Amino acid sequence: MTKVRQDAWSHEDDLLLAETVLRHIREGSTQLDAFEEVGDRLNRTGAACGFRWNAIVRKKYEQAIEIAKKQRKQKKRAEQRGRIIRPVAPAFPVMETASMPDPAPFTSEAPIDLPESENTHGASAAPNPLTMHDVIHFLQTIQNGGETNERVTKENAQLKEENHQLKKRIEELEHEVENLNNRQQTVEDDYQALIGIMDRARRMVAFKEQDEADDAPAFKMDQNGNLEKIAK
Repeated sequence: MTKVRQDAWSHEDDLLLAETVLRHIREGSTQLDAFEEVGDRLNRTGAACGFRWNAIVRKKYEQAIEIAKKQRKQKKRAEQRGRIIRPVAPAFPVMETASMPDPAPFTSEAPIDLPESENTHGASAAPNPLTMHDVIHFLQTIQNGGETNERVTKENAQLKEENHQLKKRIEELEHEVENLNNRQQTVEDDYQALIGIMDRARRMVAFKEQDEADDAPAFKMDQNGNLEKIAK
């Protein structure tokens, strides 16, 4: 079944990847095997695990990688000492020889798992030949890395365009709000002016009525019932 995962890597996934790769380094295994193991546990492809390790996780564990390499060298030395051939019988003495160190496993990452020379006597063991499986995995890792970079670049461009459109829309809304505030202020000013005009008109009407009342003639009735104008 083809493994397809589109979700993001969690902190636990990165921790599992780092622990597995460091364990394979200590045990003298290859990183390809570590990526396949992590891929089986996380339902991801080995190439995806390899790309995640190279692009993100590896830089956080540089010191741990160096320690794992030293532990691998110490383990190899211990195995070499344990493989020293002893005489099987006094009647047939043989020279004690130490077995040659096993060739370092091949890995697709030169900075971490390139075989380091551990033979102090000038002899070096021949490395294992590359297999087609190793080459295919290496090429798949490069191809998937390129496709991921292209996808990330495209998504980044889309996000930038959306951000630009949102900023433009925000500026338009701010301009509209400013226009509405100006219009509201104008309406309030006109309203206050209208109130002032109406108040002045009301007072002018009141003054006119008072003047007319003052100018009107006054009359009084005399004893005979006749109206007589009163002088002011």
